[in-house]
Amino acid sequence: MDNNGYTAHIGFLYPGHAAEDDYPQLAQMVRPVADVQVVHTDFVEDAHTVEALTEMGSPQRLIDGAGHLQHSGIEAVMWTSTSASFVRGLDGIREQIDTLEKALQVPASTTAMAFARAVSAVNAHRVAIAATYPNDVAQLFQRFLEHFDIEVVSMASHGIVTAAEVGTLGKDAVLRFARDNNHPDADALLIPDTALHSANWLEDLEVAAGKPVLTANQVSFWEGLRLCHKLTPQKGLGTLFATEL
Repeated sequence: MDNNGYTAHIGFLYPGHAAEDDYPQLAQMVRPVADVQVVHTDFVEDAHTVEALTEMGSPQRLIDGAGHLQHSGIEAVMWTSTSASFVRGLDGIREQIDTLEKALQVPASTTAMAFARAVSAVNAHRVAIAATYPNDVAQLFQRFLEHFDIEVVSMASHGIVTAAEVGTLGKDAVLRFARDNNHPDADALLIPDTALHSANWLEDLEVAAGKPVLTANQVSFWEGLRLCHKLTPQKGLGTLFATEL
């Protein structure tokens, strides 16, 4: 198969180290296999606070990370931090996208924007949120979704302060997290932290919840494929990937 014609080449800017191995894992799970490059961006503090997340997603941080993807052959780039995009508001997200597109001359998006598009793709109107973040940060995610007329019927915030801690949660803990924070009136369950592993458990999560489950790394990868115009229905990666746009 001609790689230039079919294989997606996606760059992911990822703050720090937690669950970044989900991206090469997802790249191997899709067909055709994708080519991904993960760049770890710097930040002052690993903390789920508005101040730390705002600094983490600053245009200069993104420019510094994008420098490592220059001349890399990527077709699209993702800023893969949900919270370090939505805490900056819609104008801040637009600035992040514009910054990356100007720096790399390829389409760009963020995980927060990927969630908004993914909710629409699975035809969900009412959602439940299972957030690892503290409550004040989780509320900003709810406010972000409401810009897109997405109704949040329940929101759980678990107050985990660092991404590093979130990244240590294993399969049983993540499935329990989904079951415990579901809501019967929700069309879909959203789990918005890119520090949380999910790639290998997407189908299990949907069985546990009994409905579509959208996770941060899942929607980020889906959005990257969409930007490359190489998004095709896939099995084994949850309702989102099985849905034809």
